[in-house]
Amino acid sequence: LHELERATLRSYESHLRIHIEPQIGQMLLEDLTPEEVRNFIDNVMEEKTRPMAVKVLCSLRAILSVAQERGWIIGNVARQIRLHKSRRRKHERVIPSKDEIRLLLTKVPDRHKPFITTAIFTGMRASELRGLKWECVDFDKGLIRVKERADRFNEFDVPKSDKGKRYIPMSPEVKKLLKTWEKQCPSGDLGLVFPNGAGNVETHSNIYNRVFKPLMVQCELVDGKGKPKFGFHSLRHATASLMIDRAWEPKRIQTIMGHSSISITFDVYG
Repeated sequence: LHELERATLRSYESHLRIHIEPQIGQMLLEDLTPEEVRNFIDNVMEEKTRPMAVKVLCSLRAILSVAQERGWIIGNVARQIRLHKSRRRKHERVIPSKDEIRLLLTKVPDRHKPFITTAIFTGMRASELRGLKWECVDFDKGLIRVKERADRFNEFDVPKSDKGKRYIPMSPEVKKLLKTWEKQCPSGDLGLVFPNGAGNVETHSNIYNRVFKPLMVQCELVDGKGKPKFGFHSLRHATASLMIDRAWEPKRIQTIMGHSSISITFDVYG
C-alpha cells in the first residue's frame, strides 16, 4: 500500500467509506459470496454511474486480495464479477472543431496564450503541463520532454505509465511563443514553464476557473446554463484528432499522445 499514490489511497478510502462499509461492511468475510458482491455492485450502478461502479469494484477486489494474502479468506469472490454493459447511450465525447480551436487561439489573452497553444498542439495532459520544467524544453531540437507531472496535491511524480514518458515535437508557433514566454515567465526555484505568480506549481482548479472557463465564456462556447461546452481535457482530444486528420503515421500519434496501445488512440479518436 505504501507504494500507491496518495490520490489512489484517497480513492480507496472514499470507496470504502461511502459505498462498501454502508452496504456490506457488517458482513463477515467468510459469508461474502459472489451473489452478494453482484447485488452490491448492481446497487452502486443504480445509485451512481457505471464508471463509479467499476472503481468501487476494483477497490473491493484490492481489499479482498489483501485479506486472501493474509489467509483470512480462501479466495477473492469479487474477481469473478463482471459488470453488465450499460444499456444507456454512451456519453458522446466532445471534441473541439477546427473553428472552435481557431476561436480559442484568437480570443485567449496574451498572458495565457503560450499555455493554451502548447496544450492544443502538444496534447499534453494538464498535470504534465503543470509539471513541465524549462530544462525539458529543447529549442535546438524542437522537442518537449515529458518525464514527470504535478499531481492534484502539487507534488511531482513520474507519469502513470512508461508510455507517458515521451518526446513531443514543437510546432513553429509553440516554439516561438515559448521562446518569448521564457523571458516573461515568473521565476522560481522549480524552473517551471507554466507556474503561478510566485513561481510554484499552479493548481488545476486555478487553471480551469481563472484561465479556461473565462476563455470559453468569452468565446461563447457554453450551453444554455452558461456552462463550458467542453473541459480542458478536450484540448488533448483535439490534438489527437488533428493529427489523424493530417494523416500522421499511427505509431507516431500513439507515441506523442503517450497511449499504451494504438487501439486506444484510434478507438477513442479515430
